[in-house]
Amino acid sequence: MTEPARIGILISGRGSNMVALADAVRDGRIPNAEISVVISDQPDARGLMKARDRSIETVVIERSGRRREEHDREIVAALRNRQVDLVCLAGYMRVLSGEFLKAFPRRILNILPSLLPSFPGLEAQKQALDSRSRVSGCTVHFVDETLDGGPIIAQRVLPVLDNDTVESLSVRILAEEHQLYPEAVRIVLEQIECLTGNQEGLVQS
Repeated sequence: MTEPARIGILISGRGSNMVALADAVRDGRIPNAEISVVISDQPDARGLMKARDRSIETVVIERSGRRREEHDREIVAALRNRQVDLVCLAGYMRVLSGEFLKAFPRRILNILPSLLPSFPGLEAQKQALDSRSRVSGCTVHFVDETLDGGPIIAQRVLPVLDNDTVESLSVRILAEEHQLYPEAVRIVLEQIECLTGNQEGLVQS
């Protein structure tokens, strides 16, 4: 049996998607994995207490007054010290530097409340309503140097109702996010395990 995959989660706020991932690991829906650390750039992020309630290590690395590269370097070091295999952004409200991306190539995931490539960036739900879109949803994608433009891993679609507001649409999308993110993480970890297994086979042969 292989060692459990180590997941690091970055949050800035309530951490509801972090909770969804942690519960999926606990329930076996993300098999052979563990949440190694939850890192926040905000010391008062509500998700920190939720992680501690689940006996997950938490680390606060504040960004106030610091250059992005310096801040990211400290986060990367914390993730590497815990031998993290996959980084999941869960409401992390800062764009990652190129140095961070190079440290974990195709190992950083993000979830967004829109059907990418439509409506990237902030206020995706408002963008969908303003455009009179008939459908919305959520997307998990690999993070790269573009704005929410990395390769898409998985999506969920739901209709935009005639009486939807930003708030009501956000609530319905968030419920889908909590189901989609664990599914996407499981898919990616299976791919990583397959690649690792192939590499080990080549070395042994």
